[in-house]
Amino acid sequence: MPIIKSTYKPPFYFKNGFISTVYSGLIRRISLSQERERITLNDGDFLDLDWSFSKEKSDALIILLHGLEGNGQRPYLTGAAKLFNAHGTDAVCVNFRGCSGEDNLKYYSYHSGETKDLKAVIKHVIANKKYSKIYLKGISLGANVILKYLGEGNLIPKEIKAAIAVSVPCYLTGSAKALHALKNKLYHDRFLRHLVNRLKTKQKRFPELLSNEALNAIKTLTDFDNVYTAKAHGFEDALDYYIKCSSLQFLPNIKIPTLVINALNDSFLSPECYPVKEAKNNPDLYLEMPNHGGHAGFIDRKNVYYNEKRALEFVTR
Repeated sequence: MPIIKSTYKPPFYFKNGFISTVYSGLIRRISLSQERERITLNDGDFLDLDWSFSKEKSDALIILLHGLEGNGQRPYLTGAAKLFNAHGTDAVCVNFRGCSGEDNLKYYSYHSGETKDLKAVIKHVIANKKYSKIYLKGISLGANVILKYLGEGNLIPKEIKAAIAVSVPCYLTGSAKALHALKNKLYHDRFLRHLVNRLKTKQKRFPELLSNEALNAIKTLTDFDNVYTAKAHGFEDALDYYIKCSSLQFLPNIKIPTLVINALNDSFLSPECYPVKEAKNNPDLYLEMPNHGGHAGFIDRKNVYYNEKRALEFVTR
């Protein structure tokens, strides 16, 4: 599919990727009423789902997945949920394991390539909610999960009609390297602090799986992935995790309309995260590369973000 020419023109001050990223992550606010549902997974663990609804009964639903150490109340999810609700579509913001304010029950949790929990949510929704049209939208890590799910060989239910992936690090090795660059030190350290604090909570419940020495050795995000992500989820090491879970390799196999929006000034992404060749060779894969937007910072008018408007346009076109 030809590359889509972006029409995104942010307000002047938000042409800077750092400013748009920080504003969107720390300052933006969305007012949205949500109802929480807890579902039990096959392994005995749980997921918390945050629902919001259109004013009238709807047969359409958007499933929203957050990024690293996010949750179902982050504005980059609730903004999309509110917009879709206003246009006749229900929304459910999925909290990955351990991200809903309560630690999950297992030592393992979630990662960039974990698609089993998304499959469980979709199965639950189809069996219990009776939606005939389901859309998927993910931000960052959640976007990689969606793309991997769509292209790794799963039987995609007929109800899944379209997907949107925003600020997606589809080549994890490159994105990991980018996050360790000096220009991203503030982001890197913030992510690391949250991840290590959550791991300390897990260590209290699973002391036999994580020694103090291993915990204290975590100085970078790659250290975290070596010490925890890889070992807890069955990978040899961080690099093995990055290689196997990058969605880039699965893009040629996607068979439903899928829109990828990656800003060219997103400092979290490496050059490989702009899958031009894959989009040109797959009629179901659309790639939009705005000049601005940073990482999930597509600020637009009236507190409705450009990527949210594009998602709505894409599924209703």
